[in-house]
Amino acid sequence: MWLLLSVCVFCLLGCSAGQDRATLWRGNDHSGRCQYTFTVPSPSETSCSPTVSGGPEMEGLKARLSLLEVLVARLTGGEIGGPGAGLQEALTQAMGERILLQGEKARLERDVEGLQRRMEEMRRETERLQSRPCYPQSPLLPPSIPLQDSGLRPAGGAGVPSHLVSRPGRQWDTGSLRDPAWQYGGNPVLQELKAEVTEIPAPSPEGREDSTGCGELISIGEPVSHRKADSIAGKYGVWMQDPEAVAPYGGKMVWRIDTVGSEVRQLFGYEDIDQLSKGFPSKVLLLPEPVESTGATLYRGSLYYQRRRSRTLLRYDLASESIAARRDLPHAGFHGQFPYSWGGYTDVDLGVDEQGLWAVYSTNKAKGVIVVSQLDPHSLAVKRSWETSIRKTSVANAFVICGRLYTVASYTAANTTINFMFDTATGQGKEVALPFRNKYRYNSMVDYNHAQRKLFAWDNFHIVSYDVRLGRQ
Repeated sequence: MWLLLSVCVFCLLGCSAGQDRATLWRGNDHSGRCQYTFTVPSPSETSCSPTVSGGPEMEGLKARLSLLEVLVARLTGGEIGGPGAGLQEALTQAMGERILLQGEKARLERDVEGLQRRMEEMRRETERLQSRPCYPQSPLLPPSIPLQDSGLRPAGGAGVPSHLVSRPGRQWDTGSLRDPAWQYGGNPVLQELKAEVTEIPAPSPEGREDSTGCGELISIGEPVSHRKADSIAGKYGVWMQDPEAVAPYGGKMVWRIDTVGSEVRQLFGYEDIDQLSKGFPSKVLLLPEPVESTGATLYRGSLYYQRRRSRTLLRYDLASESIAARRDLPHAGFHGQFPYSWGGYTDVDLGVDEQGLWAVYSTNKAKGVIVVSQLDPHSLAVKRSWETSIRKTSVANAFVICGRLYTVASYTAANTTINFMFDTATGQGKEVALPFRNKYRYNSMVDYNHAQRKLFAWDNFHIVSYDVRLGRQ
């Protein structure tokens, strides 16, 4: 729009002395543009003089023209300064605050999305735990009944464990069983072990107890409870004593980690087992990197554990309270690839015996069967590895005594067995049937302490221990 201010300085516009106010005329010019024409009468002249070029009258017209220009500028919003400038400044400030609020809103939305993702992970984990089948224990079968007497057969023709044998009047949905043997058919070498409690004959003179040295596991005593965890964080965890302690902590010092949570980093220390029972820690350490599950162990003044969501092993020096070594465990499954049957991301389980530091895990190459490796306690390098013939996901837990790997059949059955033994000295494994009790029916950790000659376990909030008897080497 073109705005033309025209002041009648010539008589061609038909000014007359009788006019007493300014008039505005609006219309299109010859080119079609909108044109405004202002007509302003002279207060003193009755006619337009052709020689008007200055004087008071012209100055008055200029002043009135300037006033009109200011009014037009205000109407079109183009004024600078005055009340309009204040409004413009307020508008700018409001827009700036709006941008800040939008940024804060976006940040809050991201935080809400993060919380929703964590809630969804916890919901899926809860559903997974709730849907996990609990295999019932069958009564002892008479000797006359074959253990593999069943109509069920997994892929590849392997035998079915007797505790999964169908019973008269009951139907089992074989598709719901989580035994990996149903997925990896075709390998008759893999052993599917039985969980029945059988009578153990008295040890022969060659297998009698040897309290001074190593030997094969003969029996496990009843569980002794030391403390019950106070909160849900202690549903499962790991507790330890250093079998070869060094300064500044002695061999009586007890350490505990509650492993429920996504950022497990607290290590609680107690002066002795009595202080653990009373719940009075004397030391609380914050680990620099989070712990994955219940596979940690103590040895010669260091805590060995698996870093969360990785195959990385860490050696945490208790004296300096710092990471002293780190190394990936080659090809090891982690974060739910090859856990024990109870789950809990127990893919890597570290333990100590009379011969040193061990790792129990599996790999894709091993197709899920247990691999046991001896580690250098200083550098965490693998010194030697053995591949067994039992699947890691088919057993509830494992521990090493005198270079022999032992597995626990069930984590929920009150009366279960140690059902398999693998001897690293010979490279051979065999089935065994040593009675073992899960007193509180959710055993998430079993480790051996050769200084105490005991098994340490964490059974459904309860910290327990078992005496063990070994035969002569």
